[in-house]
Amino acid sequence: MHWMEVTEESSVLTSFYNAEDESNLLLPKLPALPKNYSTTAKIFSEEKSDEIMKLLGDVRLNALVLGGSSGFIEVYAYGMYKIATVTGVAGSCLGLCFSSDLKSLSVITEVQVSPDSAPEITYFQLDTSLLSVYLPEVTRMARKFTHISTLLQYIKLSLTCMCEAWEEILMQMDSRLTKFVQEKNTTTSVQDEFMQLLLWGKASLELQALLMNQLTVKGLKKLGQSIESSYSSIQKLVISHLQSGSEALLYHLSELKGMASWKQKYESLGLDAAGIEGAITAVGSFILKANELLQVIDSSMKNFKAFFRWLYVAMLRMSEDHVLPELNKMTQKDITFVADFLTEHFNEAPDLYNRKGKYFNVERVGQYLKDEDDDLVSPPNTEGNQWFNFLQNSTHLKESPLLFPYYPQKSLHFVKRRMEGIIDQCLQKPADVIGKSVHQAVCMCLYKGSKSEDSTPRLFKLPFMWNDKSSNLHYVLFTMLESSLSKIYILRRHTDVSRSANNGLLSVDFGNFLNNSINESSDTGFYSCVDAHFYDDETITVVLKENAEQEGKERILAQLPLSSVYVDEDQEREFSLNSNKRLDEQSDDIPTRTVFLESQWRVLENMKAQYVAVNGIRKVSCVILRKKEGDNLHLLSRVEKIIIIQLKYLLASV
Repeated sequence: MHWMEVTEESSVLTSFYNAEDESNLLLPKLPALPKNYSTTAKIFSEEKSDEIMKLLGDVRLNALVLGGSSGFIEVYAYGMYKIATVTGVAGSCLGLCFSSDLKSLSVITEVQVSPDSAPEITYFQLDTSLLSVYLPEVTRMARKFTHISTLLQYIKLSLTCMCEAWEEILMQMDSRLTKFVQEKNTTTSVQDEFMQLLLWGKASLELQALLMNQLTVKGLKKLGQSIESSYSSIQKLVISHLQSGSEALLYHLSELKGMASWKQKYESLGLDAAGIEGAITAVGSFILKANELLQVIDSSMKNFKAFFRWLYVAMLRMSEDHVLPELNKMTQKDITFVADFLTEHFNEAPDLYNRKGKYFNVERVGQYLKDEDDDLVSPPNTEGNQWFNFLQNSTHLKESPLLFPYYPQKSLHFVKRRMEGIIDQCLQKPADVIGKSVHQAVCMCLYKGSKSEDSTPRLFKLPFMWNDKSSNLHYVLFTMLESSLSKIYILRRHTDVSRSANNGLLSVDFGNFLNNSINESSDTGFYSCVDAHFYDDETITVVLKENAEQEGKERILAQLPLSSVYVDEDQEREFSLNSNKRLDEQSDDIPTRTVFLESQWRVLENMKAQYVAVNGIRKVSCVILRKKEGDNLHLLSRVEKIIIIQLKYLLASV
């Protein structure tokens, strides 16, 4: 895993960075989701409303690069949306380093040649110049992608809140009526039973038992309050959150379509106007379905309110309780509402019982919030709708791209999932196109790995990679197992694959600077490199171990300036790589620098330091050590096992 930020400056990029995103001017701010719902909605809650803009990413492009097994590499703009999928790199990825100018990507992989042999550690440099050439376009496209990705998440969480606002108690009427049908002995339908109660004010003994013993006056009142509260909450979420998020999504997709129409700029990046048009159409269908839900809620609230008020009064009369005068008044309009409600909702449906285990579907809102592929139990009635009939009878309008398709038989969840799938498919194409443009520029087999690898996390193991942003150079630090352990090798390449770097490969041997009693004429190195990381662009931090055969061999923490390694570059003998051999088989031909450190080191007394992690900006080094020789590594928080050393005070040169 690697995170990079673009540092390149140009007049085009500067004007883009300084430009105001028009969406902030044209679109209203997304309302914060209510904090009393799911914890997943807290990311958009009132306390964290400012976090929404942070999710949309900084204006300056940054990217997260992930590598996996079988040469699988993905690049995510702002860490959120995938803009490149790279395949074809041999082996399992051990390390990544993306140059800040986007011109190349360095990769270290472990290639298993055969099951019986040790793996080969291989270095690749991949040409990603397409991203560099189209940097302003990639940045703008990535911004749109992250906007769209964030809005999809916002819509998903809004729908989650709507589902939580809908309560299971709302299904109580359906279950009670179904039980009533199963237990009643009369041939009269449920609808007729309630119609008789409405018209004559009298109920059969069975209906009285249902109302007074099972539903009860208290239960009816609670059910009515639950429906009103639930429907009101869902209605507010649809109007203020779902619709605003959908409209913002429609805006950004429309802008993306406009970008795709500028083929000179965006065609090479894989933006497809036709695919984006399909995504816009899918969002339009989702908006239509949300509006349909609003109509169902509005109609249900009116009918339910009239129905429950009438039934509540009827049950009070059955129990011979006092009825308030204001409740006793029913207008002709109220009676019509109740009659329409009974006619539409109280028809027995045997087919529905086979599907859902009930004969009735009095509550119509919950079916829109079910995450199912089944058709709606009670789809909206389009009979007599003149506009709908006109569209159905007009071939030209039915096939017109200006009209969003309508799915009257499907739930809101179904249309939302369909919309997400189309948008994901649409935005996947640039990642595929950009990924295919990436090609291998350099392949260098470094050395054979060890068969008996320990369980140390790969985070702390060489090779280590670094990108020098000021000089546009890739660096790789490594040691060769079972060969030249006293040397550390530094591979550097220009981020532009068409250019070469002087002294592309050197080995560094550390001369004796600790013990003057050791024979200076020894052919072997005085120290072995245990671990090494770049401290900053000009300095490498190394952990060394004495090679002398003596008790209590100490670890040494040292700073290695690159200026002491890369001297007289024009006179240095360049290494010529034989691509048919591994690098460890050519180690004798690699130019070697012997470095004598002066005051830039410190003996780590009584510390068997094994790995080092550094931060040059904070001037901190963290060494991870073994408590006893031969013990497993300890990555705990105890002071004796993790030692943090302030290099600012430790090393005089810093």
